[in-house]
Amino acid sequence: MTELVITILIKSAIAFVVPLLVVPPLIWGERRLLGRIQSRVGPNRVGPMGVLQTLADAVKLLGKEDIVPAGADRSLFILAPFLLLVPSFMAWSVVPIGTELTILGRTIGLYPTDVNVGVLYILALTSVAVYGIVMAGWASNSKYALLGSLRSSAQMISYEIMLGLSLVGVVVLAGSLSLPEIVRQQQVPYAIPLFVGAFVFVCAALAETNRAPFDLPEAETELVSGYHVEYTGWRFAFFFLSEYANMLLASFLVSAVFLGGGWPAPLLEPMIGHLPAMFLALVFMVTKVFLFLFFYIWLRATLPRFRYDQLMNFCWKVLLPLGLLNVAIATVLKLTIYA
Repeated sequence: MTELVITILIKSAIAFVVPLLVVPPLIWGERRLLGRIQSRVGPNRVGPMGVLQTLADAVKLLGKEDIVPAGADRSLFILAPFLLLVPSFMAWSVVPIGTELTILGRTIGLYPTDVNVGVLYILALTSVAVYGIVMAGWASNSKYALLGSLRSSAQMISYEIMLGLSLVGVVVLAGSLSLPEIVRQQQVPYAIPLFVGAFVFVCAALAETNRAPFDLPEAETELVSGYHVEYTGWRFAFFFLSEYANMLLASFLVSAVFLGGGWPAPLLEPMIGHLPAMFLALVFMVTKVFLFLFFYIWLRATLPRFRYDQLMNFCWKVLLPLGLLNVAIATVLKLTIYA
């Protein structure tokens, strides 16, 4: 019993610490890469090659005055950033990073827990984040923040439906809602037979994480800064951190659900449970994740922001039919090739 508790605590700590450790260099890497792609100077003053710029920004945000507007609902205003940040960290409890490792006769999976409804768990947590956005806009007692929160919540709710539709095809082929089991079933990455679903998932993930070209919450020219316009200091940093944590989470999900995750190729399956297989699994997973993160940044540097009507039209007139087509394709494949 003691060993089980220790294992759970270690896995939980890893699930919490990994995003905190990866997000700062991710922010620095995005700034450097954006500067290179757009032929401009990125951060290069604070530390060698600007590596301490993210730390300087964190110190600046933590040192700023924590202002709560006089007419704001104080309790909801304080709670809103946590409703965005906490679900993004909770979702890491079911994300499979690699294979199992056998130590002293005990098999330990490289994921905090294997929930048999992991896909539904992820979708449920992304739904909770919508409440944080609405709460931030409402509690600020500002018409600009309220308009921004309503617009952002409509975007997230709409694209979450598309996210669910894209995952239905994966669940049909895998026959399971467990994320580790979905990864194990991928002798061939699902991005190949379900390329339509993979496209829908990537677009929905971009919109769910408020990244370009779906970054309507950041429409400074229209709504100043969307639902978090009244937030300062460390509370604003929570919104910033949640965006990058969700971006990292989406990259891991794309790798796990559509690209085979960190499981080695079928030829290496006899090695599962041993240290070499675990190392290869981590290499495979991290490589796929960083390739998708590069794709995230590349899109931001290349594509202009959608207008809001274009955003919703793309969701309901393009992605919805494609999502339904993905379900039909998965059903046919399940009855024929994957029977």
